[in-house]
Amino acid sequence: MTSINAFTRAARLIRMASSTSTITATRAFTNSSLNISRRARLASPRSDSLFPTSTPSKQLAAFSTGSVLQHGALPRPAPGQGIKVNFVTREGETVTVEANEGESLLDLARANDLDVEGACEASLACSTCHLVLDEESFSKLEEPSDEENDMLDLAFGLSDTSRLGCQVLMTKELAGLTAKIPSATRNMYVDGAKPKHH
Repeated sequence: MTSINAFTRAARLIRMASSTSTITATRAFTNSSLNISRRARLASPRSDSLFPTSTPSKQLAAFSTGSVLQHGALPRPAPGQGIKVNFVTREGETVTVEANEGESLLDLARANDLDVEGACEASLACSTCHLVLDEESFSKLEEPSDEENDMLDLAFGLSDTSRLGCQVLMTKELAGLTAKIPSATRNMYVDGAKPKHH
């Protein structure tokens, strides 16, 4: 019965969105969804819910309004102050750049205009940021997650030291890392499409 009411409300809210502002419809839908989930939790005999039912007003405090970092938003390290990383391009040229601690290889490559795609924006939904690392650096990294391994299975030119650039975060221990950019990628969304910096 609750799911039928939820679908009816959703359809009503969609109609409302076409006649009023999207913001009003979104607020109404959010409030409606919270009320439905609150009623479902109260009706449920389980007591281990994510939000305590004794203070329902605190449920809305879970949203964050912090600033969003975008590609290239980190300031580049001063010359000689960053972690040195060597990228080997598709043409075989070695390009040495400097990374910030905690910066991913994908973001580092993009900040330095290297041809690493990253079509899924680091959400582990593609293999277009696939890089082949040197053995010494590869051995210093933690094992890849199951999700990363699933995406690596789709990568072009997979090797024993392959990793997704979005999942390798730079540390001082990785100074001198060499990452080879494979000669091609497999983009399941649009082959050859490259996202723009934003």
